[in-house]
Amino acid sequence: MTTLPFRVLPPSLAGAGRGRLLVERNLRVFRRNWWIIVSGFFEPVFYLLSIGVGIGHLVGRLPGPRGGTVAYAVYVAPALLAASAMNGGTYESTMNVYFKLKMAKTYDGVLATPLGPGAVAAGEIGTALLRGTIYGVAFLTVMAALGDVTSPWAALALPGAMLIGFAFAATGMACTTFMRSWADFDLVQLAVVPLFLFSTTFYPLATYPRWLQVVVELTPLYHGVTLLRALCLGDVHVGLLAHAAYLSAMGLAGLIVAGRRVRVLLLR
Repeated sequence: MTTLPFRVLPPSLAGAGRGRLLVERNLRVFRRNWWIIVSGFFEPVFYLLSIGVGIGHLVGRLPGPRGGTVAYAVYVAPALLAASAMNGGTYESTMNVYFKLKMAKTYDGVLATPLGPGAVAAGEIGTALLRGTIYGVAFLTVMAALGDVTSPWAALALPGAMLIGFAFAATGMACTTFMRSWADFDLVQLAVVPLFLFSTTFYPLATYPRWLQVVVELTPLYHGVTLLRALCLGDVHVGLLAHAAYLSAMGLAGLIVAGRRVRVLLLR
């Protein structure tokens, strides 16, 4: 029975359980570069203060669950929480991983230890997930301080933010293994910025034309925003499981691809 997980997991992820050792190594490095993590947290907070609070006075209240209305800041805050988790997962698993893989050759040294490619993939995705979780906890604290938490179901928003972080961390690392130069990271911004702006972050889905609604409904951040917004507003229903399943499938697919690609790049 103890060998069953290793028979089920792809060969590229064998030994992934040792990835926690790489997470520990990364945390030791972060103690000297803590400002890198802190700086990435502030962008969504600034948006919340400037748009959610400032423009919110001009927009007024928006339709909420069960026929009620909610303040614009309360409507925007869960979406910015989802964006914060996306930023933490994406930026940690792209630029930092590329530097270690192509420039510093960190993983060549890692392979000299009992850790294998599967542990490298799992460890870096775990580090990115941890960064996204830190952003989520900090942002939820800011939301509570500003009075933007209106339902006890918001306690589940943190696991939801972790799921978003996992989905984008795994996908981000999988994409990073195909990067050929720093110029390719312009594509990351080309993907992240439209997701941030159009995934019903600032406007309800009904404000878009129908063709754009269909496109938005296929994007991952939309599912994260919808999930967290429903939890923070107390609009809990079984349909939220579909959004969670989408993000879980995205994360698992990214994890498998990342494991295989890291194995090819490091053992060729």
